[in-house]
Amino acid sequence: MSKQPRIAVVGAGLGGAAAAALLLKAGYNAHVYEQAPSFSRLGAGIHVGPNVMKVLRRVGIADELNAQGSHPDFWHSRHWQTGDLLAQIPLGDFAVKEYGESYLTVHRGDFHKLMIEALPDGALTYGKLLVAIEDKGDAVHMRFADGTTAQADLVIGADGVNSRIREELLGPEPPKYAGYLAHRAVFPTPAAKSGMLPFDPCVKWWSDDRHMMVYFVTGRQNEIYYVTGVPVVEWDLKNSWLPSSKEEMRETFSGWHPTVQALIDGTVEVTKWSLLERDPLPLWSRGRMVLLGDACHPMKPHMAQGAGMAIEDAAMLVRCLDEVGAHNHEQAYALYAANRVERTSKVQRVSHDNTWLRTNEDPAWCFGYDVFNVPLVDPGKAA
Repeated sequence: MSKQPRIAVVGAGLGGAAAAALLLKAGYNAHVYEQAPSFSRLGAGIHVGPNVMKVLRRVGIADELNAQGSHPDFWHSRHWQTGDLLAQIPLGDFAVKEYGESYLTVHRGDFHKLMIEALPDGALTYGKLLVAIEDKGDAVHMRFADGTTAQADLVIGADGVNSRIREELLGPEPPKYAGYLAHRAVFPTPAAKSGMLPFDPCVKWWSDDRHMMVYFVTGRQNEIYYVTGVPVVEWDLKNSWLPSSKEEMRETFSGWHPTVQALIDGTVEVTKWSLLERDPLPLWSRGRMVLLGDACHPMKPHMAQGAGMAIEDAAMLVRCLDEVGAHNHEQAYALYAANRVERTSKVQRVSHDNTWLRTNEDPAWCFGYDVFNVPLVDPGKAA
């Protein structure tokens, strides 16, 4: 392998884009292959914690993201019926001081656009759905649905929960339906109504068996987003999402606080999505191929850290390639997994349990993490 190995990143989501951006900034020869025909502003919100902002600072988009996003002073948890506070976790200036970067909420599409724009011209090719991949020993051969082929020395599978590369490493196995649906809607912030509370910039409404997370996705607070977690016993995995409706939302959240009802009344369009998980994988890499993000640890969104873990993965993978050299890729991959499995498994577990910040707990273990400076664990000593 040359000093400039050809690194293919399969998938231009937030994790894949972060990996490519960091690789290119570090001087690697990287290219991204994305199955979508073009970029689109997908309608969802996203939390970006200080642990993620530290990576985005290196990517070069932290200032612009800070300018676009909403900066809540607190994460509020509220009782579904009374609106009483269950928890109030300080963010805002506290996050910057204690964790080293800001905590913000933003439209996922706006965030993703900044990530894509951070890539140099020519570093990303759209319309490349991977249908076959084979590690030939000296190189990895890829074939795409459009009939084209490509080769690379190393391949990073950032291709999501239904990863073709994960399937190549471990065989076909569908992800597990987690037993919950998520309703998602982005719409103009409704006017205040009698009997409701002011819209908190970041709030999670909790009952015993379901919740609704609500936050602004712009700094002007003129656009608001909610995402739910609702138990539904069965779901056809052929459908990743389906349309929902105000009527379904009213039925699902009947009796909830007037503030929640005002959000449902203001909803323009709402969809419902199956929440998928996998058990921790027995391996994250083999030969020249390695996984990151949802390809190896998909999780419920209940900690708002799914994309964050993918972005941290990307940063740690590049750090490990730098540490031992890309020519020692199997050693680098082993170092990467040793330094990510424990953390991502913990986040998977807490996300599954859906307890995150329901009460006044200390989130420093998550938000204060610095992927660039955490001491590296030797693969031989990892649990």
